[in-house]
Amino acid sequence: MQGLILAAGMGKRLKELTAGNTKCMVKVNGVTLIERVLRILDRKSLSRIVIVIGYRGQQLIDYIKELDIKTPIVYVNNEIYDKTNNIYSLALAGEYLCAEDTLLFESDLIFEESVVDALLEDTRETLALVDKFESWMDGTCTVLDDEDRIVDFVPGKYLKFMEREQYYKTVNIYKFSKHFSKNTYMPFLNAYAKAMGNNEYYESVIKLIAMLETQEIRAKRLEGQKWYEIDDVQDLDIAESMFATSASEQYNAINSRYGGYWRYPKLLDYCYLVNPYFPPQKMSDEIKSNFETLMSQYPSGMRVNSLLAAKNFGLKQEHVVVGNGAAELIKSLMQNNRFNRVGFIRPTFEEYFNRFCNEAVVYDVSEKGFEYQADDIIKFFKSKSIDALIIINPDNPSGNYMDVEQLKKLIEWSKDNNIKLVIDESFVDFVSVYEEESWEEYSLLSEEILNSYRNLFVVKSISKSYGVPGFRLGILASANEELIAEMKKDVAIWNINSFGEFYMQIFEKYRKDYAISLKKIKHARSVFQKELSHISGIKIFPSQANYVMCELEEPIKSRDIAEKLLDRNVFIKDLSTKIGNGKQYIRLAVRSEEENQYLVEQLKDLLQQ
Repeated sequence: MQGLILAAGMGKRLKELTAGNTKCMVKVNGVTLIERVLRILDRKSLSRIVIVIGYRGQQLIDYIKELDIKTPIVYVNNEIYDKTNNIYSLALAGEYLCAEDTLLFESDLIFEESVVDALLEDTRETLALVDKFESWMDGTCTVLDDEDRIVDFVPGKYLKFMEREQYYKTVNIYKFSKHFSKNTYMPFLNAYAKAMGNNEYYESVIKLIAMLETQEIRAKRLEGQKWYEIDDVQDLDIAESMFATSASEQYNAINSRYGGYWRYPKLLDYCYLVNPYFPPQKMSDEIKSNFETLMSQYPSGMRVNSLLAAKNFGLKQEHVVVGNGAAELIKSLMQNNRFNRVGFIRPTFEEYFNRFCNEAVVYDVSEKGFEYQADDIIKFFKSKSIDALIIINPDNPSGNYMDVEQLKKLIEWSKDNNIKLVIDESFVDFVSVYEEESWEEYSLLSEEILNSYRNLFVVKSISKSYGVPGFRLGILASANEELIAEMKKDVAIWNINSFGEFYMQIFEKYRKDYAISLKKIKHARSVFQKELSHISGIKIFPSQANYVMCELEEPIKSRDIAEKLLDRNVFIKDLSTKIGNGKQYIRLAVRSEEENQYLVEQLKDLLQQ
């Protein structure tokens, strides 16, 4: 068995990263792509490694000599690399391909060693490595039958994305038998190149052969092994997080992205907080059916979107400002010198604190078991001369909750002391106190409550409870019409896109579905908390939100657990640095009951080791 690597290309899409070297010399976490593949192949007892070079070929040869690879290396030079595609490079190596069984690689790939082992351990002679198609992938895909026969090759430009469930992406790694290369593949390749020219791709030949009745080439499906194709700087960024050199670096890389985890399709996200039971399929279908219109049309301006939000929450239009997520409204509220000395309860959701530039007064509740009510807040802040107070209710990360009567007590105290009161109720819809309840019972978004104090400001992230974080929607409501008008001028007139506007437009039809979703997640949370409480080494804090905070007993380290879970494609929030009291904490989002049980089993397995 030999290895063959196609490394003649220029890698133009990587721009400055390939201005002075070949594409395969691009580094991922300090190690070049070519070194990674050569180190792997050097451990496989191959007879030789054939490398087709072209762009900056001598530079690549000199670099590889320094790597001290034990397996013999043979170079084939593509002198017209800038005028040809990989069909010509492979044709140049045809003599070697026909001489021995071959593992064929493209040089812009990064993969773990188990990917190569999967091919070597499979007894079938000729295989195309494939993986389940994901939305971020491009390039050639295959359609397979139950016996791994390739029934269709679909070039990227012909993909039907509505049929993506049937597609398997070609990884561009193959195993060719000597017999297959000599008697089938190379004759087809030479004939194809003669007819179509040298500016084609060798995959086109594989497609033709796969359609033959002989069915010499079969697909080898990956089963979770990691790989990535690097075509541009965005791919490079993803690859560096996937192939981090340590568990700690990988956790930091994933955590620093603050979302975008759809690019990691196997990752289960228990860090970000979203309702898994809403929107219903019918609502999603309605949005999909209007996709082209929404994509191609401008959204309405602030006036109309404020009207839509006001309608959904039963408020006056003049009392509501809509944001591109609650984060945009928090920034506008906190950074325009509206407050001078602000009271914060910590640990909590940090966006308010991070956006505030003046004097902060902090009430640390970590030593109180993270529990507090209105009287505790009043007692702490009554002598602190604050002019504004920020409350997250239920709090994040603890899930501590103050009911409406407690909040009304705070409103009255704030009114009596001329303190502006900001209450973020992004998680309040998940509260479950009474046997039979409607989620509106816990909200302060009512004209009666807002009008009771004009310097009360209620913030709500629609992303979290309504399950649409990608739409980036949030609202701020207040009877202080002057401040609301100022904020409407402060944010962009088109701060909401058409998808977010359409969502607000149709929500009323799905209000009952939303109520059902809340009952489901409250039940899921109850079961989740019960299961977590039975795990040795974990203490849970009762939560009224869609997450559960846990303290880990000594000697368990939260970061160690987070990193080990990430190695199993489970992402949780490590809170220990955030809380900073020397104890170990994690936060776990509530997902579906099946997913929650999966996390429970993973935690049991790790903590029993």
